[in-house]
Amino acid sequence: MAGEDTPKLARKTRRKFEFAVVVLIVGALALLLMRSLDATREEIEEASVQSEVAALRVELLDALAHREAFGGALPPGNNPLRWAGREPAAYLGELDAAPLVRGVWYFDRAHGELVYRFRSAREARFRLVRGADAAGVPGTLGGVGLLRVDTAPVSVNSRKGGE
Repeated sequence: MAGEDTPKLARKTRRKFEFAVVVLIVGALALLLMRSLDATREEIEEASVQSEVAALRVELLDALAHREAFGGALPPGNNPLRWAGREPAAYLGELDAAPLVRGVWYFDRAHGELVYRFRSAREARFRLVRGADAAGVPGTLGGVGLLRVDTAPVSVNSRKGGE
């Protein structure tokens, strides 16, 4: 009887070992999948920002073309959303400091830039440029354009300390 228990014990041990190997393989694959999904989410978020800015550029061109055709003054201020007359979804308004929330748009008054704060804390910054600064900027009309100026990661603490 003792001899029959040894093969059963060996089989149980082998099954546990095989199960552990399967768990490790599934865990490694899940980790790779999660990293891949995170990178894909970041790319989709970037594409969404680019799409929103392209629409904003079209709206700016429309406002500038109207001004060129019918005259009138340029809108006041540097916030391109005031010029366009439309705000993107998740727009928090004009702020003096970076918000704690992520996945939002806001206008940074201190730097005069429209900012999208990614979920990863990276920021895409856009500035309304005029005159000679607008040369070579996509969608420029009448010396006015929207320029992407910065995509560096910024922490809320470093932004507050730098102002």
